[in-house]
Formats: sequence, C-alpha cells, structure tokens
Amino acid sequence: MDFRDSPEDATFRAEVREFLRAELPPDLRAEDDAVLGVGVGENPRDRDWLLTLAKRGWVAPAWPKEYGGAGLSVMQQFVFNEEIARASAPRPNFLAIGLAGPTIIVHGTEEQKREHLAGILSGETFWCQGFSEPGSGSDLASLQTRAVRDGDDFIINGQKIWTSGAHRAQRMMLLARTDTEAPKHKGISYFLLDMKSPGVSVRPLTNMADTPSFNEVFFDNVRVPKKDLLGELNRGWYVATTTLDFERSGIINAVSLQMLVRQIAAYAQAHRRADGAWPSVRYEVVDRAVETEVAIIFSYRVVTMQAKGQIPNQEASITKLFASELAQRIARTGIKVAGLHGQLGAGSPHAPLGGRFEAWYRIAVGATIAGGTSEIQRSVIAQRGLGLPRG
Repeated sequence: MDFRDSPEDATFRAEVREFLRAELPPDLRAEDDAVLGVGVGENPRDRDWLLTLAKRGWVAPAWPKEYGGAGLSVMQQFVFNEEIARASAPRPNFLAIGLAGPTIIVHGTEEQKREHLAGILSGETFWCQGFSEPGSGSDLASLQTRAVRDGDDFIINGQKIWTSGAHRAQRMMLLARTDTEAPKHKGISYFLLDMKSPGVSVRPLTNMADTPSFNEVFFDNVRVPKKDLLGELNRGWYVATTTLDFERSGIINAVSLQMLVRQIAAYAQAHRRADGAWPSVRYEVVDRAVETEVAIIFSYRVVTMQAKGQIPNQEASITKLFASELAQRIARTGIKVAGLHGQLGAGSPHAPLGGRFEAWYRIAVGATIAGGTSEIQRSVIAQRGLGLPRG
C-alpha cells in the first residue's frame, strides 16, 4: 500500500478541506453521531447541508455523472469520505445515497432509475434497509419474510427488525423469500418497497441510548407491484451483496473512532487520578489509540484493492466487524477514564463532558448489539465464496 496521495489526490484533498472550512456551519458538526452512527441524518438542517454539497456536485460522490453523481475515482471517494469524517460533517440521506442509489444504478431498469434517483439526490426520498429479521441471527439467508406472486404483484408477509430510519423512510430495500424450494441463498428477491403501502406498519424501538432510530416493521398482505422487483427474481442475495460493496472502505468509522479516542486521551491528561488503577487505565487508552490506527490501515487496505479493480468482500467485512467491536471497547475505556462520574448522564452537574461518556457507552454498546455488523458481512467473513459471483 502507498499511504501518500498522488499529486491529483493531494490537490483534491486540499479542495475538500477548504470547502469544509468555508461552508460547514459549526453547529452542523455532529462529532458523537458521526463517531457512533446513531441519529445521523435526523437533524432537519441536514437537508441544507445536502443542498450545499449539491452546489459542488458532491451529493453522490460515487455515482456516475450521467446519473447526477460526481463520478469520482475510488481514491477521490476515499479522500472525500476521510475529510468529511475529520470535519465531523453530517451524512444526510446516507442509506439512500450510499446504498440504495448505487444498487439501483447497477441492477435497476431505466424506469426504476427515472423513478427513484432524482428523489434521492434532492433529499426528498429517505430509504431504510429491510434485511434483518428476529429469527435470522447471523444467517441472513434464513430469512422468513415471504413474497408470493399474485398476477403482476407480489403479496408480502413477515417482519423485519433493527430497521434504522424506517420511522421516516418513504422506501425500503427489502429482501423477501420468493422460492421456498431453492437453496436458501438462491430463493430470495430484492424489492423497492413503498413504505406507504397498505399493510406496512412501523413500531419504533428505543435503544439503550434513548434514541428511536431502530424499528420493527411488519408486513400484512402488502401488495408490491412487479415493477418494484430489483434485478432478477430469486437473485436478491447477489443484489444485496452489491449494496454492501458500495461505500465500504470504512474510513469514516475508522477516522471518527480515532477522533473519539483523542477526546478521551485529552480528558485523561486533564483529569489525572491518584488511584492505583490509573496506570492500567492509561495503558488501555494507548491500546485503543493503536487499535484505531489498525482500523485506518484496514480501510487503506480495502481502498487499495478497490483502486486495483479487486472486490474486497472479506476484507471490507472484517473491517466493519473490527470497527463495530472497537467502538464498544473505546466506550468502555472512556467510562474507566472518567471514573464513577462517567456513569452520569446529561443534565447532571457532576457529569464529565456534559454526560458524553455515559452517552458514548450507551450508544456504542446498544447500537452494536442491535446490529452494528450486518448478517451478510458476517456471512461473507465465514464463507468468502458467497460474495459477488453471478453464476
């Protein structure tokens, strides 16, 4: 790996930094949300930021220009995401721009592209991801939500869980079983579900961080037109792995976790304790700092493979898993640094950093337990051959 920017990438990095310095309002910097991925996109003013990005053509850095994107190279996308993370800039409509849109570009019909891409770019259409189910565990391919053909429609029944943003989404990337006789990975189809369809109900799940970002979604004889089938019938598993191939270097998470450790280290330097446990706590902070460097190296490995035209299925999945579990370790270390007062939440006059240590812990542990790493990514780690083959 070459850790140095090419002259062109260095110029682009300087351009992005200057843009963020000049255009990103201080009150839109969301350090904690960017670090731990909870609540991202919930701020109504995020749409203003999206419009600011649109003026530079940077709403969808990875999309081809013919579909309204920036058409950036793999390395330019990496540079852009790294600088966005270091500036703690919001990522409005991330699921739609980073996952749904690119998947539609690859697998969608021209009609589907016309119907969905413009609303994603403008920020008018929010998307959620209907993959996880209560009984699937780490084996997503065992999902039980059914889609039965009925003329030109499909009738869907079942349930999804841990569905981030479903409470405000207009569309869902939905996986459902369409062939119960086929091997489980080959009997799944991918739908672009209208969340306003009769029979769809959303029940918010308040997580350990008191944030209602997760949801349960129930489908009771939901009628979905055939035009909303994305890709081939019974090939939804492979469409889903395409979804996970976008925006997957992990640099945003890695950089954000590094920034969090630096905040914890700064607090530790300013609030040294005299108890006997303090030396081991200091070493623990150093361990976390080293681990964030490892996470960044993982990200550089992934983007290096992408730049060479390779598909880093296993590498990107490991990167995601490592970062998810590292977020938990960092939060626990933060609580140790803050001591007993670190358990106090916002509103307590004795809470360090206004209760942020306690919030980091609840967010990291709660969010990661709830689904910090997708089932497909875990499955790819275990079975490398289930990635993108089309055969």
